[in-house]
Amino acid sequence: MTNDVKLNKSASAPGKRRKIASLDRRKARAGWFFVLPFLIGFVVIYLPMIYDSLVMSLSEIHMAEAGAGGYSLEFVGFKNYVDAFSSDPLFAKRLVEGLQTLAFDIPSILIFSLFMAVMLNQKMAGRAVFRSIFFVPVIISTGIMETIAAQDILNNYMGSTDGIDDGSGSSAASELVSSMDLQMLFANMKVGTEIVDYVVTAINNIFNIVNRSGVQMLIFLSALQSINPAIYESCKIDGATSWETFWKITFPMISPMILVNGIYTIIDSFTNSQNVVMAYIAETYSKGSEVLSSAMAWIYFLIVIVVVAIIGAIFSAFVFYGRKSE
Repeated sequence: MTNDVKLNKSASAPGKRRKIASLDRRKARAGWFFVLPFLIGFVVIYLPMIYDSLVMSLSEIHMAEAGAGGYSLEFVGFKNYVDAFSSDPLFAKRLVEGLQTLAFDIPSILIFSLFMAVMLNQKMAGRAVFRSIFFVPVIISTGIMETIAAQDILNNYMGSTDGIDDGSGSSAASELVSSMDLQMLFANMKVGTEIVDYVVTAINNIFNIVNRSGVQMLIFLSALQSINPAIYESCKIDGATSWETFWKITFPMISPMILVNGIYTIIDSFTNSQNVVMAYIAETYSKGSEVLSSAMAWIYFLIVIVVVAIIGAIFSAFVFYGRKSE
């Protein structure tokens, strides 16, 4: 009798494993189904363009004779990559400016989006309305609205010296705050001028920060809502303050999303149409230097990959992954 029971158990075990494996395969197929449109578009549309760009960056264009039309490519190796730095002194300068902008954008956007996500996660009347308001810039900042914002004639007029004469005689009057205001505010706090300049720039750039913080804010908000409320109740019973709860519970629990938002912000900053490097590469291409602009684009792409890898490695060292008990 005992042997029969063992045989029945051994016979039923493979069937159970097969069912679990079948469920995993169905989930995997469903995942591939959702990413299939992107894969088809990448292989059919983007991959040939990437290949042509790489070939052009390693080649030199020779136009055909007059009346024949067309052109031919001559392989020259990494000559265009060397020329991007040697024959064009502005390209290296634009790269440095782009990295400086990135170093400013990442902390500002992450801090602002996390702060607003924490505020919007509180229980208050009209919470859904406020969430929608802060996410609206993500919707209107695409397409024609982005073009209108980039060509805001009124804003440029008000910010120029030809605008309304307020007696100042400079464009600094159009800024929200000035470094002089914060220097007076922090005079007795012994705050360095670098911090003052950073805060001044962030406040005067608040429009762009809000416009580019909607996705990060939404990700942070979903991470905050995924934290078990029982953890906060335990902290409250133990007498932990709100400040201690944030740094000991909230911040470690959402640290994986800080990594995600950090990587997203880097890529969004590098590919933004207002990025100085992207604008300079487009300007070089419009001047007829197709091979040189292709080489610049690939140099910029490699720099983006390196920066993403470095930032990802740094952020990963401080990420807390909660382990579920098995």
